[in-house]
Amino acid sequence: MALEAFKAGDALTMGVELELQLVDLTDFDLTPAAADMLFLLGKKPFPGDVKPEITESMIEISTDVHTDYGALLGQLGQMRNALVEAGDRLNVGICGGGTHPFQRWSEQRIFDKPRFQELSALYGYLAKQFTVFGQHVHIGCASADEGLYLLHALNRYLPHFIALSASSPFLQGVDTLFDSARLNSVFAFPLSGRAPFLLRWEDFAEGYFAKMESTGVVKSMKDFYWDIRPKPEYGTIELRVCDTPLSVERAAALAAYLQALCRMLREQGEPVSEDDYLVYNYNRFQACRFGLDATLVHPRRHQTLALRDDVLVTLEQLAPHAAALGSSGALDVLRRVIGKGNHAGDLRRWHGEAGGLRGMVDAAVRTFRGDEP
Repeated sequence: MALEAFKAGDALTMGVELELQLVDLTDFDLTPAAADMLFLLGKKPFPGDVKPEITESMIEISTDVHTDYGALLGQLGQMRNALVEAGDRLNVGICGGGTHPFQRWSEQRIFDKPRFQELSALYGYLAKQFTVFGQHVHIGCASADEGLYLLHALNRYLPHFIALSASSPFLQGVDTLFDSARLNSVFAFPLSGRAPFLLRWEDFAEGYFAKMESTGVVKSMKDFYWDIRPKPEYGTIELRVCDTPLSVERAAALAAYLQALCRMLREQGEPVSEDDYLVYNYNRFQACRFGLDATLVHPRRHQTLALRDDVLVTLEQLAPHAAALGSSGALDVLRRVIGKGNHAGDLRRWHGEAGGLRGMVDAAVRTFRGDEP
């Protein structure tokens, strides 16, 4: 079956998906409450979309399509409030974070949905280990070819998103020494990593995808777990490297950062090439391991860069684009992250101050609610 046509539309629209943890407020472990949450949320209109994820201790929420940062932030706040209200009725905490710090993957249960059961049969224990939590950001593209161009032009900025969103330092009860351990779980899947370097949709759809489909390995774009992938049914590219932040405010700021970057890249129109990926995996590892303290190699100049400084320079370059888009406030949020540190640092601090792993999760739950931990 041919890949569906790319639904080109308005450029620079944005939408956000957040995978969220469902936490037992007694012991702060994950709890298989997705079905109860979805039932309760379905009893009255929800200000967005909410659906199950692969295991029963997680759900995914999705916003509407937005062009305005303030409207996106407003909707995420409404969704957060509805989730918290439902969680309070069920004695279930809702929180962000790329991993739960001490859940055991073997204890997770696959949600009873045909696609999830198929994935479990195919990937074995990896499916349960996929109880990790990410933020996905969609950006609308005026054409399919523009989508492929932006997908590749963004590759040098992906470490920024990893480091700014990093919130998964703990896994299976221990500090991994990574700011984002979540992406190591994603990388275990055979169709993860980066998209092939193709700039014409015809070459991608009728060449690469058709060949992959003929092998029987893939049926749709959902089968690719790339860091950025095209979503033809939406007319978007989808950034998938972010951990779910601990607050909706940071989630909205990251989306607006991507929107402003895409605006700048569209206007500059600099050529892209396969050689841009020479240091891709190295830079990706650095951002996962060291977060904002990472050291990058510029893919073209081959200069060593401090990631923190690179983000600050990029924020200055984006200032006129953010002003035009009405999202200067989002860049201010990210400047504060550069100064204060990412959520991985907050989690480590709470681990020391709040009495270990359970106290840390309690602080994360309160942060998602908008309370001071």
